[in-house]
Amino acid sequence: MTTDKVLGHEFVEFIPDELKEGTLYVCIGLATVVHKCCCGCGNEVVTPLSPTNWKLTFDGETISLNPSIGNWGFQCRSHYWIKDSRVKWAARWSQEEIETGRPRDRSAKERYFDAADTATGGRPTRAWRTAEASGQGRGLWQKVKNWWQQIK
Repeated sequence: MTTDKVLGHEFVEFIPDELKEGTLYVCIGLATVVHKCCCGCGNEVVTPLSPTNWKLTFDGETISLNPSIGNWGFQCRSHYWIKDSRVKWAARWSQEEIETGRPRDRSAKERYFDAADTATGGRPTRAWRTAEASGQGRGLWQKVKNWWQQIK
């Protein structure tokens, strides 16, 4: 996995049932990019776009996603960057590194969504709706807190 792999891209309204190897499917309406894992294992990789997940850059020709993509839940555990439509392989993470990163990511999401709640008076923001639709939304405690505020 040391050679650069070049990826194509398609802007789509809906994610197709069958994904082509080496293609990034960008769905702006769902704020999501989907592709088959770049290692060749065949797993589908979903990268939700939001201030607390991935950011997409399209320069008219190439696509970049930031941060890196760490497929910790797959058997392959591949880790790579997509920069200018090229796969740049990153170092594998140990289980300890993965476990250290997860609470940090959760904390960043909680801070972002708490600030959004304050700014919008408790109304869901577009980023919150996108994250919720992708299954990346708020934790149980935040949902209970919002429910309680609505019934008061």
